[in-house]
Amino acid sequence: MFMKSMKTLFTAALLLLSMTASAQTYRTYDGTKYQFEKHAFLNLEGGAQYTLGEAKFSKLLSPNVQLGLGYQFSPVFAARLQANAWQSKGGWPTGLPNKVEGFDYKFNYVAPGLDLMFNLSNLVCGYNPFRVFNVTAFVGGGLNVAFSNDEVNDFAKQLNSLNGYNLEYLWDGTKARPFGRAGLELGFRLSDAVSLLVEGNANILSDKYNSKKADNPDWYFNGLVGLRINLGKTYTKIVPPAPVPEPEPEPVVEPEPQPVPQPVVQPKVEPLKREIFFVINKWEIRESEQQKVKDIADYMKKYPNAKVTITGYADEETGNDAINDKLAANRADMVVKVLREEYGISESRISYSSKGSRVQPFPNDNEKNRVTICVAE
Repeated sequence: MFMKSMKTLFTAALLLLSMTASAQTYRTYDGTKYQFEKHAFLNLEGGAQYTLGEAKFSKLLSPNVQLGLGYQFSPVFAARLQANAWQSKGGWPTGLPNKVEGFDYKFNYVAPGLDLMFNLSNLVCGYNPFRVFNVTAFVGGGLNVAFSNDEVNDFAKQLNSLNGYNLEYLWDGTKARPFGRAGLELGFRLSDAVSLLVEGNANILSDKYNSKKADNPDWYFNGLVGLRINLGKTYTKIVPPAPVPEPEPEPVVEPEPQPVPQPVVQPKVEPLKREIFFVINKWEIRESEQQKVKDIADYMKKYPNAKVTITGYADEETGNDAINDKLAANRADMVVKVLREEYGISESRISYSSKGSRVQPFPNDNEKNRVTICVAE
């Protein structure tokens, strides 16, 4: 049963790992970008443990500490090596046969292991290096090394004459057993380098951990408070370049008066507008919309002095402001990228912005508001 529980924990970890594709850039409304940087971190935590058993709840509480050294690979996924240690407890309730009173006992352990960690806040709401509150789920496992089990061994001498109490799993010396764990970590950002942590984790081991045979796995639960210290830079700030001013025109030398020819009336150049529509929650340009981008590029090549304004939008009936701001910005960025990289349009001729879902260019048609509007003139 223990191995089955471990398999379930790691299957859940792999499913979460497959969901960790996340944008690694956060952009503010003024266009400043914050690029995620991989970094190491240190966790220092302390608290209390409850070892599941038959004695009173208060009798099975013990102190607990945890040290962790991890690495943040992406805004969503991290891994940490951790060592959890101090005490576990066990006990018998009152009312045992032959009038033996209830008894509780403690023993020591150290449990090094590996946790896979998933930042659910970044997974659901998008990367934000300045988010005050983050929720992280983790699963993992390792090796529990237990020792100093003298108290229950002394008490076992009193139970030798009792019927119905099987101490087949009584142990002494030092015992090493695999364990699995899962839990949640709540992080409260104090600065770029430090966060306050509140963690709860559940740990599962074989039935032999607490010296009593119960035909089911043993459990202990830890509640911890501490600090996460980031070891290195967690993001890079990217400020958009200032617009390049147009060069001053050369002074014009007035020619000698010449006979005035009949003026040639040039046809008026009309602006070109294209509306590029997107699928919900996507920013890739579909094949059916690619001709519109080519129309803009052809216009820009035909009229070398023309410029284009690109504005991204998202519909207001799905998502939230954080998600919609990201979608709208990515839709505008995608059109800019195609114009520059596929058609060679200079960045100085392109202006772009995003409105999220705060502005709806098509008030009566929600689906059309998943759009990037391009105006070249």
